[in-house]
Amino acid sequence: MLKKTPSLSSRTSEPSNEEKVKTINELRHKFPLADLLRICRIAKSSYYYGLKALKVKESKDKELRDKILEIYRKSRCRYGFKCITLMLNNNSSEPINHKRVQRIMHELGIFGIQGKNGKYHSYKKDNGEPKENLLLEKVIDEEKNRTIFKRHFEATAPNQKWTTDVSEFKHKDGKLYLSPIMDMYDGSIIAYDLSIHPDFNQTKRMIDKAFNQYDNLKGLIFHSDQGWQYQMRQYGLWLKSRGIKQSFSRKGNCMDNSLMENFFGILKNEMYYGHEYEFKTIDDLKKAIEDYIKWYNEERINIKRKGLSPLQYRQQSLSQL
Repeated sequence: MLKKTPSLSSRTSEPSNEEKVKTINELRHKFPLADLLRICRIAKSSYYYGLKALKVKESKDKELRDKILEIYRKSRCRYGFKCITLMLNNNSSEPINHKRVQRIMHELGIFGIQGKNGKYHSYKKDNGEPKENLLLEKVIDEEKNRTIFKRHFEATAPNQKWTTDVSEFKHKDGKLYLSPIMDMYDGSIIAYDLSIHPDFNQTKRMIDKAFNQYDNLKGLIFHSDQGWQYQMRQYGLWLKSRGIKQSFSRKGNCMDNSLMENFFGILKNEMYYGHEYEFKTIDDLKKAIEDYIKWYNEERINIKRKGLSPLQYRQQSLSQL
């Protein structure tokens, strides 16, 4: 009898008192309470005590369930249990365990968006000039006779390390290209340009937007892959005139620019893949990307940033300088 109940069917070991109380509560309208208490080997007083505690727990779970659903919907189904836990704890005096949030989300059948990634490949040819990766450290492990490459993406303040790349969005009316600049310190998108043509003018517009925000960028490391636009002599001169150091990924090594790759993956998984049919025109798609970047910068929290959005983290850091 008891093995067929939902509360005990998956158990291979002795069930807990809470599970016994749940089982008795599920079956008491079918069988005498005394028989159920005897079979489950639980005292009547323990059953009623456990039933009261269960009702309190279910009441708290109901309140938490509503909050989880509200946060999940506001994030447009983008947040997983870790981000939702952070949001809950940011607005609660009583800490909430992430396992509890994960359990409730599983019961509700809601999960953070995950999906594939896509990339626009801008590499065409090498201009023959030396390209140094200023964020890569080569370490030789003589004991194990191997070479290890360590990537140093960390920064201690804003405007120490930037990265850029281009990503492609397909639409029935053509293609749209996003060219952003990310600050490695907080993950914020400093500037970006959207265009139907991935040409050098797009790169120029993006650079101008970034440069117009800051008077002094001397010493900044600006990292990219070996795309043709970043190998252009004019591009290098723009950076050099500002005292900016140019850094390149190794050819064919996407991990050397994984921060930007990760941003493109997040963006596409959360607002593009599965939503392509929603964008009737390329302008609709462009507006959606613009809205997403604004939301990403100002509202999207991150575990590494201690539950803050990129701009919140940036503003907090600047206020401490």
